Amino acid sequence: MHSRKTIITCAVTGNITKPEQHPGLPITPAQIATASLEAARAGAAAVHIHVRDPETGRPSMDVALYREVIERIRAVNADLIINLTTGPGGRFIPSDADPRVAAPGTTLLPPERRVEHILELRPDICSLDLNTMNSGGDVVINTPKNVTRMANVIREAGVKPELEIFDSGDLHLALDLIKDGVLDGPGLWTLVMGVKYGFSASPETLLYARDLLPREAVWSAFGVGRFEFPIVAQAWLAGGHVRVGLEDNIYIAKGVLAESNAELVMRARDIVYSLGGELATSQEARELLGLNR
Repeated sequence: MHSRKTIITCAVTGNITKPEQHPGLPITPAQIATASLEAARAGAAAVHIHVRDPETGRPSMDVALYREVIERIRAVNADLIINLTTGPGGRFIPSDADPRVAAPGTTLLPPERRVEHILELRPDICSLDLNTMNSGGDVVINTPKNVTRMANVIREAGVKPELEIFDSGDLHLALDLIKDGVLDGPGLWTLVMGVKYGFSASPETLLYARDLLPREAVWSAFGVGRFEFPIVAQAWLAGGHVRVGLEDNIYIAKGVLAESNAELVMRARDIVYSLGGELATSQEARELLGLNR
């Protein structure tokens, strides 16, 4: 049994899951805020938030949408840890005729544009992706220089970066940025397991990645799709915190859609309890993560 309590983070909507895949996927600011509050009542201490165009359901980076979500959450729950994404804006799709030319669907943005909502809204935490990798037929690009530029804005905003790690190269990049003073160590880390061409969702890979982290680092892990709940158990057993949510997986069992984000959180809660663990409240998680109110 761990000497500290476990933080459950709920990733409520993401930018990859499509509305047609799940009828209950939160789209509007009201739906995203409601899903976040339901997840908190189910046991989540933190929520990881993307926003969507309310009309189309497509991913958005509209600062006004982020602001509305935060205001709706804070009107009900002042303690829930809010973690905003900075992932959108890093995807490149090469044209077939000329791979130097971006094809439709490319989302590349200047680094500062990807974090302007962080500087303006100053959430508790924001994600910082360090991956450059194949993603289906696309390429996700987060170069050291661009990550540095984003990290500088995040530091200016006084926000704690959550380092999202998809493969070992990402981890070594983050370690170099800590050594160079761009990021503060030992860091808050999230290991992303099961994304094709990234870390495989196996106990061996999870332990390998964990053992590369700095001593005293706080870390969590999550698995995508069918790996979501096995990684909850494996992360807990390896000493980490956990994440679930409709961003990562839409099923509660094989072929059975989860009713909500809250149902996924409750399953993660039950796994932690069954292993002998305890859940951290949002306030306890704030203390553990060193977040200032």
